[in-house]
Amino acid sequence: MAKDIIAECMQLFGGYGYMVEYEIARRFRDIPVMAIYAGTNEIMKTIIAKNLGL
Repeated sequence: MAKDIIAECMQLFGGYGYMVEYEIARRFRDIPVMAIYAGTNEIMKTIIAKNLGL
């Protein structure tokens, strides 16, 4: 969901979205990496399954 929202924001900001001075540029760089920070989907599914006792 965050990736979709940041893509919409970039459309709204236009060229300003790529300028380092604006917060939107940092978000645009950081959002795609958030999935890696939290762990891959397969690892997260395994952790959830273990917590549910499956």
